[in-house]
Amino acid sequence: MNYPFWDVDIGYGILMAVVAVIHVFVSHFAIGGGLYLVVAERSARRKNDELMLGFLKKLSKFFVLVTVVFGALTGVGIWFVIGLLNPAATEALIHNFVWGWATEWTFFLMEITAALVYFYGWDKMSAKAHMFVGWVYFGAAWMSLFIINGIVTFMLTPGDWLATGNFWDGFFNPTFWSSLWLRTGISIMLAGLYALVVAARYKADEFKARVVRYNAIWALVGLAVMVPTFYWYWNAIPSDIVQNAWAQMPTPIASLYGSFWNAGLILVLIVVFGLLIPKRHNMVAAILLMIFGLSWFGEYEWLRESIRKPYVISGYMYGNGIEVAKADLYTREGMLEHMTFRTGDDGADLFRRACRSCHTRGGYKALKPALDGTDTAFIAASVRGINVIKGNMPPFTGTPQEADLIAAHLYARLDNRHLSEIYKLSGVALGKKVYEVRCGRCHEIGGFNDKWATLAGLTADDLSDLLDMAADLGEEMPAFTGDDVERKALIEYLLSLNKGGTQ
Repeated sequence: MNYPFWDVDIGYGILMAVVAVIHVFVSHFAIGGGLYLVVAERSARRKNDELMLGFLKKLSKFFVLVTVVFGALTGVGIWFVIGLLNPAATEALIHNFVWGWATEWTFFLMEITAALVYFYGWDKMSAKAHMFVGWVYFGAAWMSLFIINGIVTFMLTPGDWLATGNFWDGFFNPTFWSSLWLRTGISIMLAGLYALVVAARYKADEFKARVVRYNAIWALVGLAVMVPTFYWYWNAIPSDIVQNAWAQMPTPIASLYGSFWNAGLILVLIVVFGLLIPKRHNMVAAILLMIFGLSWFGEYEWLRESIRKPYVISGYMYGNGIEVAKADLYTREGMLEHMTFRTGDDGADLFRRACRSCHTRGGYKALKPALDGTDTAFIAASVRGINVIKGNMPPFTGTPQEADLIAAHLYARLDNRHLSEIYKLSGVALGKKVYEVRCGRCHEIGGFNDKWATLAGLTADDLSDLLDMAADLGEEMPAFTGDDVERKALIEYLLSLNKGGTQ
């Protein structure tokens, strides 16, 4: 390995989701909240609206706590998690954007300082000075977003940086501006949605109606910014990435469609409870709005993170931290030859280098359920042809002997009983399981890379002959290494399928 390794069955993706999702939500709350507070305060002071100023004072406590406590803690947490998840990518981001990070931390320090002064200055500062501090709070928070946005979008669309290595080419990459305004819209919407949660607790009088309408307009403005900027963002992503997502990534595409539904639900609830019947706006509606809003945001982040597979930095580094430029070298000379630290267990070291960023043996994205009941020959062949398996996996960049070492490492930790014993199956049911384990990862009937049309109408002897020559059908195809029981059950299952490929 090139870095120290914390090898437990906790999925780093789960850790990242827990810490990063909280941080991303919090940071956008802080940005939108900063703008909301200072704009609303300016309006309230012009109208000498003491009720509104009291509402804003209470609201500022939440935004300050969120920014200073959760924002700071989860921000540090992200660095620990990405260091575990992909130290090579973390190193690449630090090397390329070290001054960007330093500038962002400076703005974050300004943000939390201004937020504290703003909250504690309500009764101690002049109105002019207080609003000035509010603008500093928002400006610093938005500039922090400006810089982080350049680094985050770089990972999906590094653009000309791949050829030039220039800081500015990577920072102002093809999705920089669309993502920046999209995230600004998200921040505004989230601020409005949270203010609606607070307003829902007020008694149904004219002040509540006024505050709810005001907050609803904020959320609608955010939504109005999000819709065209998301379209702009999606169209700024290189077409090969988008086409690959449409062709091979049903889950991210499902999240894309889910975001459309959530946006529609947000719009309907805001119009009904925020504009038409604001006095009847209640906590149920407010919580539903918040759930739909955060769900929309989560779906967007899921889509953004997922569609760059098999890369962690598109075109530069694979998801397992192997640089694209070094892939041929590793394939030729082996990964072990280029590992800085080795534990003495080559199979374990290779598994950590090639697979562990995304997969555990028995926990998150576990390999054990996928490989129980198989054999080393099948596992090694699957490792060598891993790039064709559904899900946009990086190619295996080691030697055939290293694939054998990974296979032996995994096999020693699997359930080595026959599939019929593990799953208590026989006949067609066993054959279906054999298909799922040995064939379905690459050829999903009715789905990804379906080859059923080429099998329909074949006899049992034809299918048996086909299994004999499986390894000759393609470079990445493993030979059929199941025993006679599995072969018979698999053929029985395939014959049971009708012409449409269903039982």
